[in-house]
Amino acid sequence: MDIRAAILLFLVFYIVQFVHGQPDSRGFISIDCGIPENSSYQDGTSTLIYVSDYGFISTGANHGTRNCYTLRSLVEGNKYFVRAVFYYANYDGLNKLPVFDLYLGANYWHEVYFRDAGKVNWMDIIVVAPSDYLQIQHGAHRQFDSQVPLDPHDRIWSTYDTIPEWTEVSATSVVRNYLTDVYDAPSAVMQNAAMDNSSRINFSWDPSDPSVNISSKYFFVFYFSELQSVPSNALRQFDIIVNNETWNTQPYTPPFLFASSLSGTVQGLTSYSVSLVATKNASLPPILNAMEMYLVKPIAEFATDPGDAKAMIEVQQNYNVNKNWMGDPCSPKSFAWEGLNCSYPPADSSKITSLNLSSSGLSGSIATYFGDLKSLQYLDLSHNNLSGRIPNFLGQLPSLMFLDLSSNDLSGPVPYNLLQKSQNGILSVRVGNNANLCGNGTECRSGRKKMNGPLLAAIIIPIVVTILLSVILIILLRQTLKPKAKRKATGPTYESPLLGNREFSYRELKHITNNFSQEIGKGGFGAVFLGYLENRNPVAVKVRSESSSQGGKEFLAEAQHLTRIHHKNLVSLFGYCKDKNHLALVYGYMPGGNLQDHLRATTSSKPLTWEQRLQIAIDAAQGLEYLHVACKPALIHRDVKSRNILLTTNLGAKIADFGLTKAFSESKTHMTTEPAGTLGYLDPEYYCNYQISEKSDVYSFGVVLLELITGRPPVVPISESASIHVGEWVHQSLDHGNIESIVDARMGGDYDINSVWKAADLALHCKQEISKERPTMTEVLAQLKEILELETHRDRKHLATGDDGSELQIITTVPSCKSYDDDVRGLKLLMQD
Repeated sequence: MDIRAAILLFLVFYIVQFVHGQPDSRGFISIDCGIPENSSYQDGTSTLIYVSDYGFISTGANHGTRNCYTLRSLVEGNKYFVRAVFYYANYDGLNKLPVFDLYLGANYWHEVYFRDAGKVNWMDIIVVAPSDYLQIQHGAHRQFDSQVPLDPHDRIWSTYDTIPEWTEVSATSVVRNYLTDVYDAPSAVMQNAAMDNSSRINFSWDPSDPSVNISSKYFFVFYFSELQSVPSNALRQFDIIVNNETWNTQPYTPPFLFASSLSGTVQGLTSYSVSLVATKNASLPPILNAMEMYLVKPIAEFATDPGDAKAMIEVQQNYNVNKNWMGDPCSPKSFAWEGLNCSYPPADSSKITSLNLSSSGLSGSIATYFGDLKSLQYLDLSHNNLSGRIPNFLGQLPSLMFLDLSSNDLSGPVPYNLLQKSQNGILSVRVGNNANLCGNGTECRSGRKKMNGPLLAAIIIPIVVTILLSVILIILLRQTLKPKAKRKATGPTYESPLLGNREFSYRELKHITNNFSQEIGKGGFGAVFLGYLENRNPVAVKVRSESSSQGGKEFLAEAQHLTRIHHKNLVSLFGYCKDKNHLALVYGYMPGGNLQDHLRATTSSKPLTWEQRLQIAIDAAQGLEYLHVACKPALIHRDVKSRNILLTTNLGAKIADFGLTKAFSESKTHMTTEPAGTLGYLDPEYYCNYQISEKSDVYSFGVVLLELITGRPPVVPISESASIHVGEWVHQSLDHGNIESIVDARMGGDYDINSVWKAADLALHCKQEISKERPTMTEVLAQLKEILELETHRDRKHLATGDDGSELQIITTVPSCKSYDDDVRGLKLLMQD
């Protein structure tokens, strides 16, 4: 059967690189299902470039009831906008309207049915990628011509039903979006609005989706922009009421020619109502430009464990298995792949426990991907054409209880671990009818010519004598080089990790620091003193205080971390002291002091320029990125703050104070530990549930970035008795579009306003309460470099100014987009006559 379709994929974050297709200049990958391999064309109406579905599907005949598209190289946890479009048009001459189910990954999306052969059916959904690939499964359909997209996210905006009481308001001027706007309503949509001549706008509707019930949820986004020049003696002000609940916290006035939005979630009901009601002070009626409505799709089934799923896809491609292997291997349960049995634990990914590929035409060696199926208990590869040796990893599968490799063309010995498990009754192994397979290692070696005794002795004896002489020589050399007198440590002993660094005695530290005469800092571990080595190089000596809660092993753990990492943006460690009860670390001295002192004007140096602040942020971000990405296992700082960012004389920045750094295993995404850190910088997730990850450092870095922008401390006093976190203070100011009020006055207004907007937006993204919504340090670093480029090229057009160069007043409502973390599908309505 000739099966054709059009599936449009929008990459929300513009960071995904596809294996078999690349996004066009607008970020889309558009697939025309069924056109020849490696072919493409540009649609004359929409100007979208369509590519073949080859590379997104399994080629050849369909051996099952599903057609599946696999979108690869996604970023786990990112959001993706997917549109599937179907057009029947009686292409097969049967005049039989198709009906089929549509799945996204393991979960049911929607039923596709046609009431009219000439009608286009389309489905939209925003999905959070559960792994680095996503599968879409569907039935029969055909190509169509799409409309010109008005929207950077390819949303389709439809006209709302005509209501006689409404009047259309329109404008020809461009309606701009704020830099912090996450919804990006297009200007063409925002240039029209609905207005009721009375003091209110009312409308209601009943959901048409039969799956909606009392447990369902809708996510709404309302869009507003003032399109008329309102006289100074007039006021447009109103409240937004959804199902008798007022959404705005204070009377709302839409900004002039700027798109603003208000969003929220509503529990499923049998009917819905929206009212925009003018306030008592208003002289103009309410307006509404557009709205979006999304139905939140619950995750009913968990997908197959990502590791198992990847292994099965590799097995399928490696052996070209001709079975109904499309979509998720285990889920939904009724569509599990042929030959597979899976376990389905509650609220967790399904695991593959049994794989039967007997008589499946497999050839070649036994693929290593079988070793990735860690929950596999039963594996049958019998009656195939497999060749080569039996790999050792089969004996290392922790759950395997039955293995059948009989009737193949395997050769060589049976691995010892398989034989041992078989003899112990742990594993049942069948390897019969493999002509070139040895029962054990001794049998395989029996055909080899044995070496006679005299020849064997002639080879072995000289080797043994040489080794013995070498050992004796090494012992004598070590005795000769060993010092005649050794210091005896009477305090607690620790195994030092610093084998390649200098060990100082406490007496040497007293000499280096002139009896600890010049204190240059103090922290949770104790005081820091300035000192000079024999070559007059300055150093900073951190001495553990007796009152420090950190033990000796923990203190030396910091040295262990520091000696394992070397980066230009991390403070260097010269040595350590472990002398009786005295524990100290010796660092390279940073003559520029710490960032906090520069921002609080406690130094005599000139105020930092905006360009210098951005470069400091980039340096610090590079240091943290190295800890998170380059170190194996990754290292978490846990106490990122402006005081722990030290500067050189040229204002180069380095991350300091790794005393609280913790390493976590690559097999975990977080670790549990007692909260530690500094007030104002502490990740709220970490503080509440003791869960820490690299995103905890990202949160703290966001606070540091806000300090660089504002010059304010993490906790900002707003009165004699009250204070507010700098993030909330910035957020409130940005709500009113007044970014100049938050920028550090010491910079004297010498900055690119657009770069400050982007930096503030980045800082607030780093400070998201939910860690999954925060960027990684790699993403933060990339954005900071772009912001610095804006600042260093002042001749670029400022997005925050009008066409005539005049300043525009920016007034915005920063939306809440927590519901975007759910899988949603959308129905978008443009409010106009």
